[in-house]
Amino acid sequence: MMIILPALLILWGEAAQCLEEDGRFNLKGDLRHFAVANGTVYIATEEMLYQLNHDLTLVRSLSQRGFLTHIPGTSELKLTRSSDKGNVTFSVNVLLPHVADENVIVCGVIDKGCGYCELLDFKNIANVLYWEETEVGSLWRSSASVSLLVSVETRTRAETYILTAVQQYKKEPTKTGCPPLSDAVNLCNTNNNQPGLIFSINSKEIGSPKIIREDDVEFVDGFQINSIIYLFSNLPSKDRNNKVRLLWLEGKGGKLQTLKSLRGATLRVSDGEKGLRLIASSVIPGGPPVLWCGVFSVDGGQTNTELVLFDISPDLTREQDMDPDFCSDCGDKPVDETLKPKKVIFKQNYMTSVLAVTQKNWMVFFIGTGDGQLIKLAVDKKYQTTCSRVLYKTSDDRKVFQTLHLDQVDLKHVYVPFQNQINRVPVSKCSTYKTLQDCWSAQDPYCVWCGSDKSCTFEDDCKDSDWLSIPDDSQQKMVSYKVAQENTGQITLTIQMHLSVGKSALSNFICQLEHFKMKNHELQFPQCTFILENTTFPAQGLPIKLKVGLGTSELLERLNLLNCTKISGPPTSVLCRQCIDAGCSWTTNGCSWANKGVGNDGVCQMMESWMNFSRPQISSITPSVVSFYGRNNAVLKGFNLSSVIRVRFQADCTPQEFPVWDNTGENLTFHIPSAENKGVVKVCLLLPDGSCHGSAKITYRSAPSCTSISPKSTWIRYDCFKTVFPNLCCLEPGHLYLSLTSEIFGAPSRGARTPSWESMF
Repeated sequence: MMIILPALLILWGEAAQCLEEDGRFNLKGDLRHFAVANGTVYIATEEMLYQLNHDLTLVRSLSQRGFLTHIPGTSELKLTRSSDKGNVTFSVNVLLPHVADENVIVCGVIDKGCGYCELLDFKNIANVLYWEETEVGSLWRSSASVSLLVSVETRTRAETYILTAVQQYKKEPTKTGCPPLSDAVNLCNTNNNQPGLIFSINSKEIGSPKIIREDDVEFVDGFQINSIIYLFSNLPSKDRNNKVRLLWLEGKGGKLQTLKSLRGATLRVSDGEKGLRLIASSVIPGGPPVLWCGVFSVDGGQTNTELVLFDISPDLTREQDMDPDFCSDCGDKPVDETLKPKKVIFKQNYMTSVLAVTQKNWMVFFIGTGDGQLIKLAVDKKYQTTCSRVLYKTSDDRKVFQTLHLDQVDLKHVYVPFQNQINRVPVSKCSTYKTLQDCWSAQDPYCVWCGSDKSCTFEDDCKDSDWLSIPDDSQQKMVSYKVAQENTGQITLTIQMHLSVGKSALSNFICQLEHFKMKNHELQFPQCTFILENTTFPAQGLPIKLKVGLGTSELLERLNLLNCTKISGPPTSVLCRQCIDAGCSWTTNGCSWANKGVGNDGVCQMMESWMNFSRPQISSITPSVVSFYGRNNAVLKGFNLSSVIRVRFQADCTPQEFPVWDNTGENLTFHIPSAENKGVVKVCLLLPDGSCHGSAKITYRSAPSCTSISPKSTWIRYDCFKTVFPNLCCLEPGHLYLSLTSEIFGAPSRGARTPSWESMF
């Protein structure tokens, strides 16, 4: 008997990906440029110009297709746009909102033509204020070039110019019938009041204002801080001895003097690198000093990428216009100057973009990747990093484009561009943390625990400044303590709170030891000190209840005080950590009181195990490439595995441990857990003494996804439906990644073969 059923295939995973989401705007055509100014987002694609509100709701759009028409009585051509017709397309290479003049500068190249520029109304891009056939920036549709508005002090006032840093590629032919490619760096006018009218590179000064590069160059980024203009570029080389160059210009005296103020340096990440290449960059707000971060490819490709921090404060004592790779008046080439990094902040494969912001005394980095992730990383003033967190990830491996912007209206969202889509992603997920401990443990500079609301939220959403948050530096515990013994034999207990607090919370600071006698008590946030009276320490420790009050928030901690000199045994890393965790310190003779030795567990990390275990080694893990949902029953093969008790996953800075079974000494079985991040995770094998040995990698990637079914309708037997449907999968056992609704209907003719369910895939 045949039963006709409507079949609904249910998606486990990202069901909403096939639906329109809040905070996302789909584009017509591939993205070329986007910019943010005064609460408006401007986007140029291959086919359209868009004007959006800061929340990505559409204000208006403008077609980039149309006809070139002659202006009567002149030789000038004008682009007449047409949404459904047209034989040319205006490809945008420059998109600059000019807030002071209330216009948007749009320049690029037209099919079958040359350079073309427009000034559009800042509030209504459909209103074209001015147009001109002129070259500003590159003439090529695809170009590693940079453009920005810069302020230059002249004798009478500050002038705003368009600075264009144009890719120079000597093998690329000049476009037929068009002017030759512009020089490497140029300054162009922005209004009629400047000498030479709009878009002109002319000036009142004697000489040609330009910077020349005699070989190939790819520009990556540029910005201005006060009077100093910063430009970053890659200098490719046939022998892969690539260079990453930083140029400084002083915006003073006019166009010519600005470009002749050229100074430069080469950025080095490590000695001997040949394939170094800058992919994306961001200046870090604040300073001095001027801190800047760059995403570097260290192997010349896109896989092995690092986020590196530099101090790029300009050295204005160097002689001007004496750079070995760029010149205004070209003469002798001096010795190259180099800059070395302050720190490599983060290593992650396939990084494509970065945006740096400051939040309180923290630096926060938003990092886009080639496999569709937006990662957030917080770094304190000592350049210590917290655990990275994924704010957003796609269900597939769509690349995040090079430029990220912060929403300047609320400062709580990041614009994340993809090939044909812009996403507006919150900078934090504070509301997902439900307790004070969880809110603090997230180590997120944006999040505070609001005592009055009993919630984790943004600081400006908490009333009366009754909030607690992480301190200015990275810490492992919210509350720590030290136990010291003075020369008199007196025992002192010092409690340290690792917190920042609002004014209201600070006004009601209490610190109490419940049911415990004390001789004295000193209280001054973030410390409270107790002198313990007639104290004896049982062998198992002295339990103490600590109560801390800050505003309407209350912390309860259970401490177990030990006699530091009684913590004894073989000098192992396990004993060392036990000593430090007890509020004591470690010396060459073992554990001692907190005021006698080293009080951080860094001293424990290099200590060897005293237990007699054979060191395990890892030969292979099957599978070693999985989706971010993980995989059950993975098999690990190696040597000396019999003593292994767990498998440790070092995902960024948060280790996770998982039990093993079916351990034969040469192979064992374990579960590969799900992961928040796509990417590579290191694996080692844990022994009973706490040491971890061996090294292997597991790669997390996007889950397989099905986008279509053909045919979409067919016959199916009821018993087949019941048998097959519960186990339906796409490419990977144990998960269903299919999002589709299909109806099954109709009746086969006599003698026709009933199609199987599998034939639909």
